[in-house]
Amino acid sequence: MLYIPEGFAHGYQTLTDNTELVYQISESYHPESATGVRWNDSAFGIEWPLPVTVIAKRDASYPLLDLPPVR
Repeated sequence: MLYIPEGFAHGYQTLTDNTELVYQISESYHPESATGVRWNDSAFGIEWPLPVTVIAKRDASYPLLDLPPVR
């Protein structure tokens, strides 16, 4: 179980095959209001444990931030 407060970005990677994810949100989903950050943006310096093999088109389409990389 993972709790993410409203307004916080989140990302996750499953480490085993055939994982099912079920989640609940506090409001009705409004696709036109959805926004996000790229999973591979160097501004965050995230080192994913496994290579990313499946990602939603929407998640892959977010623009990169114009920030210096994390070191």
